[in-house]
Amino acid sequence: MGPRRALRIGITCYPTTGGSGIIATEIGLALSQRGHKVHFICYELPGRLVPQPSGITFHRVRVREYPLPHLDTYVLALASQLAEISAAADLDLLHLHYAIPHTTSAYLASQLLRERGRQPPRLITTLHGTDVTQVGSDPALLPMHRFTLRHSDGLTVPSAYLRQAVYDDLGLPPATPIEVIANFVDTELFRPADPGQRRWDELARVLDQPLTRLPPTPGEAPRRRAGARGRGAPPRVLIHSSNFRPLKRIDDVLRVFDEVQKVVPAILLLVGDGPERPRIEALTRELGLTESVYFLGLQRDFLLALRHSEVFLLASTTEGFGLSALEALSCGIPVVGSRVGGVPEVVRDGETGLLCAAGDIAAMTQSVLRLLQDRALHRRMARAARASVQTFWRKDPMVSLYEDYYYRILDQPARP
Repeated sequence: MGPRRALRIGITCYPTTGGSGIIATEIGLALSQRGHKVHFICYELPGRLVPQPSGITFHRVRVREYPLPHLDTYVLALASQLAEISAAADLDLLHLHYAIPHTTSAYLASQLLRERGRQPPRLITTLHGTDVTQVGSDPALLPMHRFTLRHSDGLTVPSAYLRQAVYDDLGLPPATPIEVIANFVDTELFRPADPGQRRWDELARVLDQPLTRLPPTPGEAPRRRAGARGRGAPPRVLIHSSNFRPLKRIDDVLRVFDEVQKVVPAILLLVGDGPERPRIEALTRELGLTESVYFLGLQRDFLLALRHSEVFLLASTTEGFGLSALEALSCGIPVVGSRVGGVPEVVRDGETGLLCAAGDIAAMTQSVLRLLQDRALHRRMARAARASVQTFWRKDPMVSLYEDYYYRILDQPARP
C-alpha cells in the first residue's frame, strides 16, 4: 500500500474542560502534526488550542440571542456553519464529539449540501458518556437522537461498556457497527514527579496563590483540621478534577475527605468548575473544611498539582470512560473510585486503584486510608498505574486507530 493522502477533517466538540472536548482537541492536534488539514468548528476556541497552533484552522460558531423564551439557536447556527465550511474547505469528513446536538446539526448540514448539489463529507460520531446514558436517553430527545446516529457513517465509543449502552439505552439495531477506540493521554506530558523532587515545597507555591481557599463564614472561624499546614510533617494530598456536575458526586468526595483527614493529616485539591461549585463550597463551610480544601478552579495546566498528589478520588454515579482517572494513573497516582460504567476498564481494582460501590463513603474512606497508611501498597499501585497507561493508553497508537478508521469509512460507498 502506498502513502495515504492527507485528509481535510472538520472537528466539532464542546470547547470545555470535559473529557470529550479534551480528546477531540488532542486528536485534532495530532492529526495536524501528521500532515492532515484540521478545521475546528466550535463556539469557542478549545483551551488546549490556546494559542492556536499552525496547521489548525478555527471557525467560531456565532450564536445570536433572541428575546424569545426557550429559543436556543445553537443547533441551527452550527448546522449552517458546518455546511458552509464543508463546502469552502472541501472537507472529507466531519468528526462530531459528544453527539447531542452535534450529530443532529451535522445531519442537517448534510441535507443542505445535498440540496445544493454537493456531496457532503462523511459523518463520524464519537459518543462519550452522558450523550448515551443520561441526555441521550431522554425520551424527549431519543427519537431524533437515534435517527441522526443511524445516519452517521461511523460511530465510535471509548469503552466496551458504552458500546453496549448505545444498544441498550438508545435502541440502535444490534447490527449497527460501533468501533471501540479508547481514550488516551500523552504519557510524556502526564508523567510522575521526578524522583527526589521536594514535593511539598513545589506544590505549596501553587496553593499559596490567592483565592484557592474559601474565606471563613462571617462570624465563625473554621475548625482547625489535622490537614492544616504549618504544623509538623506536610499533609497528605488528595485530588479530584471534573466539570462539577451532579453526576460527579463531589459531595461524596468531600465527605470521604472529611473522614480521612480525621485519621491522617491531609488536604484536598479540587480542580475544575461547574454548576455544582456553589453547593460544594457551602458544604465545605458546613463541614468546617475551609482550612484544608483548595479550590484551584479551571486549570489549563494542573499537572503540578496532579503529580504531587497521592490519591485521585472519583465518586461519579456514571462514567463512559473516566479520562481524569487515566490522567492520574499516567502520573503514577492510584485511583479510589466508583465501580461504575467504563471505570473498571481503566482502573484495575486492586492493581492500579481501589473501586467501591457508588455512594459508599465508608468503603471509599477505608480505601483511601489503606493507600495512605500502607506505603508499600501505594508504591506498588503507583508503578502499576503508570505501566498500565504506557501499555494500553498511549496517545500515538490511539490516534493511529482513529486515522485508520477515517480511511476505512472513506473507502465505503457514500450514502445516496
